[in-house]
Amino acid sequence: MTAPHPTFEVLPRDLSAYRQGNTGIDYVHRFDSGQPGPHVLVNALTHGNEICGMVAATHLLDSGVRPVKGVLTISFSNVAAYESFDIERPFDSRQLVHNMNRIWSAEMLDGSEDSPELRRARELRAVVDAADHVLDIHSTSQDVQPFWVYPAYARNAAVAVALGLPPVHLVMPQGLGSGTPLIQYGRHGVDGDGPQTALVVECGQHFAQSAADLATAVAHDFIAHFGLIAPREDRQPPAPQRRFELLQTHMVHTKEFRFERPLVGFETFAKDELIATDGERRIVSPCDGCTVFMPTRDAIVGREAVYLTRPLG
Repeated sequence: MTAPHPTFEVLPRDLSAYRQGNTGIDYVHRFDSGQPGPHVLVNALTHGNEICGMVAATHLLDSGVRPVKGVLTISFSNVAAYESFDIERPFDSRQLVHNMNRIWSAEMLDGSEDSPELRRARELRAVVDAADHVLDIHSTSQDVQPFWVYPAYARNAAVAVALGLPPVHLVMPQGLGSGTPLIQYGRHGVDGDGPQTALVVECGQHFAQSAADLATAVAHDFIAHFGLIAPREDRQPPAPQRRFELLQTHMVHTKEFRFERPLVGFETFAKDELIATDGERRIVSPCDGCTVFMPTRDAIVGREAVYLTRPLG
């Protein structure tokens, strides 16, 4: 059963004025302070219908945010998917062919497959390679509490905790389990002593004004954390933090996929409790207190069905 349309508080706007940046790559803008410091990348529209990142990125550009040290790059990724938006089918513009947040492996980027997303990722590869710190702005199909997502490296956790907003963390000790996301590309996907960090912020429902507002605040906070700009004057003290560890990623295998009960995210299950059926497959909770993240809104074969986590102390 297809879920009803969401409430539209924020919709796409024309981005043609941002196409010509200053890097030779469309929709990529770079500002070099001329002073020593880190290179921070704020990336929007990895998925074409995740509007909050567009709002944050255009705000940074329109308000003239410039670094006092280091380098700031602001990019819009999957603009082709974004431009395909149809208000009657608002979730279809997530991607044209490939999920652009699952193709950041050498195998995919150096392989023979072709798609608009792969061509764009190959074009953006040097942009990501150059960045020390990456913030990839996303949103969710369901209206749930915002959260961070990052590989379970101490360097990522330290930044997310320091920023404090949002106060929920989804950490990935073994990766995402369904492809390679941008934040696991290259040197950001390996453990070690390097200072580089890469985080996804999931800001809330795609078309909610609150998601756009949060994305804008987090983008500012992320840049300020590394000393490129001044902190926000209205920034609030961090709230108590909650952390969850990704245990399993389940894909949709058949058109018969069904959740045992309606889910939007953050519901909990007891050990061995049935979560979903997928043809003859049964998806059950691996532990007591299992918390679901990002249950699919519309089950599509070959895409993610649900992420199963456990709370961390």
